[in-house]
Amino acid sequence: MGQHHLEGENTPFGRFFLPGPTEVRPEVLEAQTRAMIGHRGSLIQEFVSELQQGLKKVFVTDRPVFISSSSASGLMEAAVRNGASGKVLSLVNGAFSHRFGDIARACALEVDEVAVPWGEAHDPAVVASALAAGAYHAVTVVHSETSTGVLNDLPAISSVVAQHADTLLLVDSVTGCGGAELLTDAWALDFVLTGSQKALALPPGLSFAVASEAMMERSASITGKGQYFDLVAFAKNLEKFQTPTTPALSTMYALQVQLARIADETIEGRWARHSAMAERTHAWVDGMRADGVQLQVMAPVGHRSPTVTAVSLPESLSGPNVVRAMKERGWVIGGGYGKLKETGIRIGHMGDHTLDELNELLDVLAEVMR
Repeated sequence: MGQHHLEGENTPFGRFFLPGPTEVRPEVLEAQTRAMIGHRGSLIQEFVSELQQGLKKVFVTDRPVFISSSSASGLMEAAVRNGASGKVLSLVNGAFSHRFGDIARACALEVDEVAVPWGEAHDPAVVASALAAGAYHAVTVVHSETSTGVLNDLPAISSVVAQHADTLLLVDSVTGCGGAELLTDAWALDFVLTGSQKALALPPGLSFAVASEAMMERSASITGKGQYFDLVAFAKNLEKFQTPTTPALSTMYALQVQLARIADETIEGRWARHSAMAERTHAWVDGMRADGVQLQVMAPVGHRSPTVTAVSLPESLSGPNVVRAMKERGWVIGGGYGKLKETGIRIGHMGDHTLDELNELLDVLAEVMR
């Protein structure tokens, strides 16, 4: 077996701008080499208790934060299995919001869609009329749509859903949480989930979620929701600072180190840094256009994610070629997602990236495009 050179393996830190998985700091990666402990003793209880304190700050919640040893897709499935046994309204404005609806269908739920074109955000008034027209158990929405870089107005959508007492709001904040402002309790979100490998800048393999009291009551009333993602079991174990099944301990060690780093920066500081990087990227796109390279930020002003920018390219440039040219220069960016593969690129300015690293990236990207 020859040794294969892996992408990012010999690249200096600060050059890996995929919209997830994101770059992980060496000391956070290193934490994963610590020795195993039993996951049913006092050691794990102290450990999980400490993780809870840090995670509550990240989600800005007083509720318990579930730790799942799965990708975020697992908790998307948990959302629909625990949050609905009747009809679901799926708000679709890109690939991942579409997938949330597909997961509900795969769990044998009936799904109605409110779809807007890729690159647009949802209008809360349209959501209100859809909810007025039918009785729904739950609404699925994506906070930060990774395929288009659109940020949906969660507080506005949540207050619309709140008008319907029996309808729960299920939120995928995979590229939101840890980078975009997220106020779980203040915004009255019934279920909000994220993955470890995005703005939290951790290795893949963990996902996190917060469930409202209403969500927990709904979960308790639903039969046939399976065992692995039963939120009642999650909650019962978390009361004892344990997990229902074997936890991904090594990744949790990395989480412990990273939560301490996040606490030092503060979650508000982290949001501000991400906003600054997003604004810099948008300004760069405008500057390139002024110089005659017809780039566009896909998301409309006022609905742009602070963690990822999808850039539409002119016909003279192809997404895969730009990504390849950047790779040859030692930089990793994201291609356009799905149907945008040829016509766009995505810059993941999230995780532990700094404005200085981003400026370097944008300088190289400008050279490649000119």
